[in-house]
Amino acid sequence: MQDIQNIQDFAKEYFGAALDPDRERYFSLFGDEVVVHDDGRRHHGLTAVRRWRAEVPSVRYALRLVIGTATACKAVAEVSGDFPGSPVTLRFAFTRDARGKITKLDITP
Repeated sequence: MQDIQNIQDFAKEYFGAALDPDRERYFSLFGDEVVVHDDGRRHHGLTAVRRWRAEVPSVRYALRLVIGTATACKAVAEVSGDFPGSPVTLRFAFTRDARGKITKLDITP
């Protein structure tokens, strides 16, 4: 049960931080050598993730499902905003290290 609560808390923190005007809250969730795959593009390292996030439009998230373990979990969220095709359902696959930092994030439809 502990893992389930931990991943629920992690997912809520991730999506909450993604909406927070304090961008450092969001970036603090990632390891320095993180790899993010989104929209057919690969972003390696925290500097690249910062550039990627600067391009992401303002959106809202409705978290639908969280499964997995503390080091490998998946979340499904409805993402809506001012972009073509809104709203969309996206899958977020997280890999985290022993410190809880995201080392890999794959975002897919």
